[in-house]
Amino acid sequence: QNGIVRLLQDGRGPGEVFIDISARVKAGGEKGLLSVAFHPRFSDNRKFYINYTAFNQQLKTVISEVIASADLRSASGNIERVLLTIDQPYTNHNGGQLAFGPDGMLYIGMGDGGSRWDPEKNGQNRRSLLGKMLRIDVDAASKDSPYGIPADNPFVGDDQARPEIWAYGMRNPWRFSFDRASGELWAADVGQDTLEEIDLILRGKNYGWSDWEGTNCALFLGCRGNPAEQPVHVYGRSEGISVTGGFVYRGKLTPQLVGLYIYGDFGSGRVWGLKRETDGHYSNRLLLESGKNISTFGEDREGELYLADFSAGTVFRIEALPQAILLPPTSPAAAS
Repeated sequence: QNGIVRLLQDGRGPGEVFIDISARVKAGGEKGLLSVAFHPRFSDNRKFYINYTAFNQQLKTVISEVIASADLRSASGNIERVLLTIDQPYTNHNGGQLAFGPDGMLYIGMGDGGSRWDPEKNGQNRRSLLGKMLRIDVDAASKDSPYGIPADNPFVGDDQARPEIWAYGMRNPWRFSFDRASGELWAADVGQDTLEEIDLILRGKNYGWSDWEGTNCALFLGCRGNPAEQPVHVYGRSEGISVTGGFVYRGKLTPQLVGLYIYGDFGSGRVWGLKRETDGHYSNRLLLESGKNISTFGEDREGELYLADFSAGTVFRIEALPQAILLPPTSPAAAS
């Protein structure tokens, strides 16, 4: 979070420094170095991308390209090429994840800018990059722009919207991922007071915030009808307080989890699996009471999953779950 990335080998730390941008990072609370994404052709072009918060008269999200050394083991000292900066009106809800999709585009999850109930209405404002899922082409820089706009982005040519936007109406997407089998984009959006939500992110869709919190209409804010896309799943405060998105499991160590979207909660430490049933509905199963402050999940080349405990600074690999722990799915009423 303070801007230092290390290389780990065989699980042994602390590991050599890959990049140190701590002098440029404003860290603390929900701020800091929030994501690193390697270009799909990293082994050839050595490019990777970072998302962090910085302060220079104004708190900003900075998204930059950096080129690693020839042996791919270091980037410290290398000059970054800034692609995009976004002013942050408050210190929370920075979102901050970067990930390349199967289409080779860079996706950027942006929170609504912070405070409570989106006071600047960024989630529904398509002229703002806050409260959005963005999509840019890092390989299409020009003399006028450090990145390109994919021609099939939904609001290209709309003078009432930013062309970088892929989807909107998000509060604070805290982790999203692509299913390596289907290509579907899954996101967990952290709730305000009552509900945490899981979304399937589709081109051009509105996910409701701040008119809606999950499936709850924010009546006191003047709810303006149904969002285009309802959440795949929501859960309330009896289950957790801050959702952490994961991955659709495609590994081999735990066959009974294949095809389930695995996600967790930062506060309760619970890990669940969402399963798409044959009728198109989703069932939700409690998989594990981890007791950890789950800040993120990771996926390796083979599709195996990892879990990071923010409090202990420990990374775990999910190697097996006893069959007995695969509890019956919760009912829709319980899930809401």
